[in-house]
Formats: sequence, C-alpha cells, structure tokens
Amino acid sequence: MRNTTKKLRDHDNTWYLFLLPTILGLLLFTAYPILESFRLSFFKSNGTIEEFIGLQNYTYIFNNDLFWKTVWNTFYITFFQLLIGIPIAYIIACIINELKICKNFIKSLFFIPYITPVVASATVFLFVLHPSGLLNSFIGLFGVEPINWLLYPTTAQWGTIIFSNWQALGFYIIIILANLQSIPTELDKAAQVDGATKIQIWWHITTPLMKGTFRFLIIMGWISGLQRFSDVYVLGGAQGSPARSLFTIVGFIYERGFGSFEFGVASAAAYVLFAIIAIFTIVNMTLTNLKKEQ
Repeated sequence: MRNTTKKLRDHDNTWYLFLLPTILGLLLFTAYPILESFRLSFFKSNGTIEEFIGLQNYTYIFNNDLFWKTVWNTFYITFFQLLIGIPIAYIIACIINELKICKNFIKSLFFIPYITPVVASATVFLFVLHPSGLLNSFIGLFGVEPINWLLYPTTAQWGTIIFSNWQALGFYIIIILANLQSIPTELDKAAQVDGATKIQIWWHITTPLMKGTFRFLIIMGWISGLQRFSDVYVLGGAQGSPARSLFTIVGFIYERGFGSFEFGVASAAAYVLFAIIAIFTIVNMTLTNLKKEQ
C-alpha cells in the first residue's frame, strides 16, 4: 500500500504533460501572432524588409479618409442589424416559447443559417438579392418596385443588414429562449391573479427581466459586427463595392496586408480595431450598469 501511494505521489505532476500541447499551441498560434503584430505596427514592412518608423503607421491610419469610411460602414451596418434583429428575435422567441408542439423543430429551422458557413450563406443570398430574386418577389406583394440591391451604396448596405439578421437570428432566438425559460412561472401566475393580461405580463414582467440578455446580445453583436468581413467580401468583393459602401475595417486590414503588402499599416489598423472594440465594450457595460443601479 505504501509503495502504491509513493508511486502516485511521484507521478502527481504528470498531468502537466497533457496540458503541454495546448499551452504550446496557444503560445505559438495566439500569443506570438499578437505580439508580432504589435511589433510590426511600429515598422514599415513588406514581409521581408523592415524599417522602424515609430507611430507613423498609426498617424497614417488616423489621417486616412478611407479608414474612417470603413469605420462608418462597419458601425452603420452593425447598428441597424442589432436595432432590427434583436427585437424581431425577441418577439419570435416569445411566440416559440408559448408553443406546445414542434418547438424544437422550429428552433432548429431558425438556427440552421447560423451554423451554415458565412461564405456559403452569403453566396446563396446573392440570388436572394438579385433583381428578380426572392426578396424582390416578396416586397413586390406590397406593390414595391424591384430593387437592384447590390447596385447602389445604401441598398447594398441594407441588403447586408437583411442578410446579417437572417444569418444571426437563430443565435439570438436560442439565447433569448434559454433565458425566457429560466423566468419563474410564479411571477406570471401572481400577475394573472392580480388581473394582468398576457400583453401586460409580457411588457411589465418578462421584458424587464430580459435586460441582462439584451445587454449580452448587444455586446456580443458589436464585437462580432466590428470584425465583419466574410459576408461583405462575398456580397461586395475585395473593394467593398459599390462605391466602397461594403468596405469594413477588417476589409481595410486585409487589403493593406495581403493586397498592398503593407504589413505595418495592417498591424496598426488591427490594433486600432482592438482598441475600438475594447472601448466600446467598456462604455456599453458601464452605461448598462449605471442604468441597472438607478
């Protein structure tokens, strides 16, 4: 027995060996690229020749009109995606939550676009946005003339917003449903005893209790939206056509890095994006926490 205990003690630290591949992978494929990108942001580099230039890459970015256009495009698309998508998802989730049959099947139908690769979904959506496509056929039922969605800047952005909501709606619904089902039923029953209608219960009890969920979806939506690339690349190409209306911050990084081989500028832009996401998340959380305290 003593020998067995001694052997176990001698091998207590062997579990570190099982973590070693993961740790090495994180260091090699996560930590190193982050640090190397930060270093490159202070250099003029084409991948082979480097020259230290200090903060010139950051100065160039902040004085570049095209970069600020990408910031506007990214914020515009993401803002309206969340403004429209989350309320629609909330209403649909509430309806699904009340269903007695086929609940899981309907949830699956909404979730399929989310788990489908973005490139594949966006490619299919090109046919939806076609002048004679599904979307124009639908709005034609209301007497609206066909729209060439990807021909004009504004309609191209709204086409992207429609696609983004269609693609992310399933994720919103699943998260909202999970929280709806965690609300104690005693609250609804107590309100019914007091004579409240279903609409009043939904508006005055259910909706306020979902604020934490909405806050989570908004923060995650902004983090994801500010990194938008694949969908606009498929819909608008590398240039973000038409008229750069679909050119996002990540598109700017991609063009400078892999199009112009200006890796220093691309690295600096990546860290500017990181700063924007960090600042926006902190401000968002601070504001929501202040409202919660009030």
